[in-house]
Amino acid sequence: MTNKSFFGAILVAFAVFIAANSLYIISEKERGILLYFGEMEIDDIPPGIHVKMPFFNTVRKFEGRLINLDIRKERFITKEDQFLEVDSYVQWRIANPGLYYQATSGGQESVAMTVLTSRVNDGLRSEFGKRTQSEVVSGERDMLTRIITEKVNEVATAQLGIEVLDVRVKGIDLPSDVSENVFRQIRTEREKEAQERRSRGREEAEKIKANADRQKIVIAADAYKQAEAIRGEGDAVAASVYADAYNKDAEFYAFVRSLRAYEDTFASGNDIMVMEPDSDFFKYLNAQSGK
Repeated sequence: MTNKSFFGAILVAFAVFIAANSLYIISEKERGILLYFGEMEIDDIPPGIHVKMPFFNTVRKFEGRLINLDIRKERFITKEDQFLEVDSYVQWRIANPGLYYQATSGGQESVAMTVLTSRVNDGLRSEFGKRTQSEVVSGERDMLTRIITEKVNEVATAQLGIEVLDVRVKGIDLPSDVSENVFRQIRTEREKEAQERRSRGREEAEKIKANADRQKIVIAADAYKQAEAIRGEGDAVAASVYADAYNKDAEFYAFVRSLRAYEDTFASGNDIMVMEPDSDFFKYLNAQSGK
């Protein structure tokens, strides 16, 4: 290879190197700034292909999409001096890359996370202190998070170049030491309520049993009364029949009764009776004529 060709290859390689270090791309998912010897030259580079001066300019790129920040549980106190453990999260994104770079010590995301966590916890502490436990759990929870989002976004935009889109409370729990006391109190109240219900149940059972026993006695008395009335009517009808039969032929009725008496008296065949021969018992036995 000749010297001319060698120098030509070097020039081409140098040109490629310069071009590679002069061109840079900012995608739609990124936010970027351009520094000139560490000083801010462009604080918000739009997406696309751009040119910079090699060795003089430095490009810093940051995440342009939404970033989620999970905040560890913190304990806050309500208006009624009730402690609650709150689990929350924040959704944010970089709105002003230049301000973000300066406020976070060169674009350190951990610094932004720390500042956001502090701001959100301060907002939660302030808003929880104005409300009761019932209000923060259900009644005014949405309004509370909306107020905190607006306050934190205002401060974060001005100080960090960050746009806070949403602050949400994922969970609200009682502290473990308080929860145990609350559960114990609830258990005691439920046991007391169960005992009261059992007592009322036994009382109702006794009332039902007493009422059933009373109805049983009344029904039995009514049934006995009806049975006696029916029996009396039957006896009256029987007496009437017997009376009618007796009145039709009193002598025959007396004869039949005597025959039954004879049959019952001499049924065993071993009985001994000592009676006068002219007794009325032998009236029909002595009447040989059949009268």
